[in-house]
Amino acid sequence: MRIVLIADTFPPLRNSGAVQLRDLSREFVRQGHELTVLLPAADIDDSWVIERIDGVQVVRLKAPKTKDINYVSRTIGEFLMPYAMRRNLSKSPLAAQKWDGVVWYAPSIFHGPLANSLKKRSSCKGYLIIRDIFPEWAVDMGLMGRGLPYQFFNSIAQYQYSVADVIGVQTPGNRSYFDSWLKKSDGKLEVLQNWLGKPAADKCVIRLNETSLAGRKVFVYAGNMGVAQGMDIVLQLAEKMLVRPDVGFVLVGRGSEVQRLKTYAQERSLSNVLFFDEIDPDQIPDLYAQCSVGIVALDPRHKSHNIPGKFLTYMQSGLPVLANVNAGNDLSTLILNEKVGQVCESNQVNDLLELANTLLEQVHSDPNLSSRCINLFDREFSVKSSVQQIIKALSHE
Repeated sequence: MRIVLIADTFPPLRNSGAVQLRDLSREFVRQGHELTVLLPAADIDDSWVIERIDGVQVVRLKAPKTKDINYVSRTIGEFLMPYAMRRNLSKSPLAAQKWDGVVWYAPSIFHGPLANSLKKRSSCKGYLIIRDIFPEWAVDMGLMGRGLPYQFFNSIAQYQYSVADVIGVQTPGNRSYFDSWLKKSDGKLEVLQNWLGKPAADKCVIRLNETSLAGRKVFVYAGNMGVAQGMDIVLQLAEKMLVRPDVGFVLVGRGSEVQRLKTYAQERSLSNVLFFDEIDPDQIPDLYAQCSVGIVALDPRHKSHNIPGKFLTYMQSGLPVLANVNAGNDLSTLILNEKVGQVCESNQVNDLLELANTLLEQVHSDPNLSSRCINLFDREFSVKSSVQQIIKALSHE
């Protein structure tokens, strides 16, 4: 099939969404499909730029800046983004191109107008991949009430849902958010698990044996550190574990909370914590090979269900997880049923401390722990099956 994928993140960005979409794109090509990826680009001079990456046609379309700016500017930029992309696509060699299926990835919630335009032009189905249920999670976190800003964002999100023929959510627990859509729509709702392809085996620039944590059992967190992650409890745990000279913590990545977290660690003299800037995704397996446990952190105010991309990278590398998540999250059930780590739902550091110590003992005493992680990944999070599921949904059978 000839597929177009709309997104707002893709390599050379290194966030989990960019890595996911890179792997998904490669797999579309591997399975014999023609894929075009449409991306907004604020930093190009021309209206459009076309690249070829791993057999994928990548089209970067001039659009307003939406990253690393204040919330008001970002909202205006994202609102205008699909219209700018549509206008500049019409100036490109693909102006009259038709596709057999339109796929788009949320976040962002603002792709609806462009997806709708391409669907109508091609008389084809559309598949919305939902990884971020906004603005609902912002309300859950107390970042937004249900006033005018919520009404605005919710109307944008509801329009995006209305454009889709199929919506793929990442866990069964997220189905309830789309009850009203199902009642009003002839569309289909299904669980599309997160996925991850096989990374290259590049040597990591971080060499823990050359740091103050050499020889220790290391808890690692690699990913975004923003308000949605609730990382404070990780540093509180590190402070509790200062009494264990055999344990260390490594936090790798970027995000709005990084500087505050660094200041917290410095003020409390957390000598067992090291921070590093984000690294190339292909270096992640080598980093994890130097560590004992992966950390998953989600702010407990979340009510939606989330299986973060970093959880997949831990499983792929055979690294058990210590998770601090909102109560009732589908991720908790998965981790406990599969026996691939420990989960704290109370958001209490003393509970997390007890679980951390338990997990370290399991790492030492359970020879099958790592293989269970790898087997779970292979069974549930294959990018091959994700592409097959999307193609099946887009077909007219």
